[in-house]
Amino acid sequence: MLEALAAGLFGLLIGSFLNVCIFRLPRDLSVVAPRSFCPGCEKTVSWYDNIPLLSYFLLGRRCRYCREPIPWRYPAVELITGLLFFWCVYSKGWNVWGLKLCVLAAIMVDLIFTDLEERILPDEFTLGGAAAGVALAAFAPPSSNLSIFFLPAQWPAWIHGVFEALFGALVSAGLLWVVGAVYQHVRGREGLGLGDVKMLLTIGAFLGLPAALLAIFASSMFGAIAGMAYIWFSKEEFTYELPFGTFLGLAAVVGGLFGDQILGWWLG
Repeated sequence: MLEALAAGLFGLLIGSFLNVCIFRLPRDLSVVAPRSFCPGCEKTVSWYDNIPLLSYFLLGRRCRYCREPIPWRYPAVELITGLLFFWCVYSKGWNVWGLKLCVLAAIMVDLIFTDLEERILPDEFTLGGAAAGVALAAFAPPSSNLSIFFLPAQWPAWIHGVFEALFGALVSAGLLWVVGAVYQHVRGREGLGLGDVKMLLTIGAFLGLPAALLAIFASSMFGAIAGMAYIWFSKEEFTYELPFGTFLGLAAVVGGLFGDQILGWWLG
């Protein structure tokens, strides 16, 4: 429990950094310099005004200098990341498996909120996340076990793990790309962006092919439910462009934390 609590506190700090990435990467700004600043008045935020969660409430949810409201996204990202880090370590342990899930959670939180706000999925987190997933697979491979059909059983475990990650990433992303290409050909307009395809590279690399396919199905269901809810409550024709990456990220987080149980129940 102490390790999980420590991971949760560290997750709050990571969430604070993710807020920087969510704001700056879509604007092609450095995430390193300058120091954190208010988007309204551009005043540098002092360290005591930048304490995760706490500063938001101590400041009355407003900038100390210009009194512009601080967006709700800032404490939300910090809290969600902290809770996810806590649960990853609590459920998987203080080991490489818990670390791997924490990395996946951080990547997905960033992509969920960036897509929700800006309709952008930065390559730093999609392609960079895919590379991280393949690297971590050498130590904590996906649980898909499909490599036994393609590689000799006597080969080292890390090779099987890397293969699982690469296979899951390329096949799942390739399938999504084909679906998007067919949709564009039939409807004459883009249905999926390349950012969604790159995001699935990360999900497949971390979770393996079965869980990545489950994430595609679940995210499609989430999007359909959101669209129908919008039509039902607004009584208007649905013209809003859904942030598919947001739904894909939600499905990936659920898949990462509970994917084995869900697949076991589904296949059983």
